[in-house]
Amino acid sequence: MKQVAHFFLVGLVLLAIVVVYDGFFILEEGTQAVITQFGAPVGESITEAGLHYKIPLIQQVNLFQKRIEIWDGDANQITTNDKTYVFLDITARWRIADPLKFMQAVRTVTRGQSMLDDIIDGTVRDLVNKNDLMEIIRSSDWSEKTMLNTTVDIGTKPLLGRDQISKKILEAAAKLTPQYGIELKDVMLKRVNYIESVRQKVYDRMISERKRIAAERRSFGEGQKAEILGKVEKELKEIHSKANREALITRGKADAEATKIYAQAYSQDPEFFSFEKTLEGYKSIFGKNTSLVLSSDSDLYQYLRSVAGKK
Repeated sequence: MKQVAHFFLVGLVLLAIVVVYDGFFILEEGTQAVITQFGAPVGESITEAGLHYKIPLIQQVNLFQKRIEIWDGDANQITTNDKTYVFLDITARWRIADPLKFMQAVRTVTRGQSMLDDIIDGTVRDLVNKNDLMEIIRSSDWSEKTMLNTTVDIGTKPLLGRDQISKKILEAAAKLTPQYGIELKDVMLKRVNYIESVRQKVYDRMISERKRIAAERRSFGEGQKAEILGKVEKELKEIHSKANREALITRGKADAEATKIYAQAYSQDPEFFSFEKTLEGYKSIFGKNTSLVLSSDSDLYQYLRSVAGKK
């Protein structure tokens, strides 16, 4: 009887060890789990970190990461609405939002990537087929005025752009992923490449557009230059005119002052003033080789005659 009790006690200890070792598990931060029993999910998903319990030996813990996964698609050749072939390189970010649905529908991250291949590639192809090439390659911050300055006829179609198309792809694809327990965070167009037959035409159009813009800027600059030079010339003429006017006024005042001084001096002794002027006339008339033939009653000799008469 004691031996039976001993074996029973040993069994209880072993059972307790199994329960503790295989029954309790710790769920770490950044992970989530689904409990399965004989391969079938049991209960709800476990998303809270901490100590949890399962039935030992019968139930299994299936762990899934909460972190964001990166999806990179293959560059596919797609036709735009204006019948232009382009290669689009797409990337996306996603995470397992519902591990129970993910396990039931997908089970592994590798299969989840393959599932996104079908969903995102199909959505991208559908939206690219409905939009022109300009909408695929242009930035969404281009204004309507900027677009109207290009050679592309946009008509009355609303302007989208690369960023807006990425958002539409995300909205359309995100509606299909929740059934697989996947949350699609964002979708981005990494690169857009033209096929060889289109690339040269695009380059030529880009060069032509840049030349047109450069010609407009150059013409605008020439107009600004002509306007500035015209203002400078006008200002120079105004300065010269003002300076000449002030010079004439100053010269006129100086001449008037000189005339006034001469008149005052002449009025004090007119006879002496006339005599001095006559002597100055002699200096300017007579030189070393000067010969004059004048009559004796010439006014030039009036003071000489008066001197001779006094003698």
